[in-house]
Amino acid sequence: MPDAVITHDLEILNSGGGPPADRGGAGGGDWRHEPGAFGRERRMYLTGVSVALAAILMFFMALASSYIVRKGTGSDWQPIEMPRILWLNTAVLVASSITVEVARRKLAQAGVAEFRNWWAITTALGMLFLGGQIVAWRVLADQGLFLATNPSSSFFYVLTASHGAHLLIGLFALLYVAIRAGQSTWRRRAIAAEGVAIYWHFLDGLWVFLLLLLNSGR
Repeated sequence: MPDAVITHDLEILNSGGGPPADRGGAGGGDWRHEPGAFGRERRMYLTGVSVALAAILMFFMALASSYIVRKGTGSDWQPIEMPRILWLNTAVLVASSITVEVARRKLAQAGVAEFRNWWAITTALGMLFLGGQIVAWRVLADQGLFLATNPSSSFFYVLTASHGAHLLIGLFALLYVAIRAGQSTWRRRAIAAEGVAIYWHFLDGLWVFLLLLLNSGR
């Protein structure tokens, strides 16, 4: 029987078809736990995402530790006033995390058209967040606060720019999945969307942590 399932999945892959009608429901049942080629591909894909997130987490934890240690030593630490737009940026990013999850669930149910709409909203919100971060940097620059002004401003630029760079990678991933949505099978689209959604949720939570860190004990 497993061989038959694998053969059936490969036939779907080669034909570029949608979810099999005989699996029940709009999305053909809970395909994520089915045996066969797609199940193995999903596990490999999510394992790769998990490894990447672990590396990113270690990188930011190292930066956060350096921030805390440097803040507690020396007399040259001068707290900076956080630009108010950062709170609006946070709301935008949280909203994008909601829309990407809605999009992922729509695609898991084979709602390709709805998926594209919600995915496009997520991409637009991600771009809006990055635009807001640039505005925040401009606000600090107008106050005469640059990367080398003092340790506090240095860490602000490094932490926010590092997060922004990883978010930019996420935007490219969103665009890749949007393009792939018209070129691959329903299940492969769902696997890619699931991995990107996990990455996006991670960046959302990471940003909230960084914002709290930058505002702690100012």
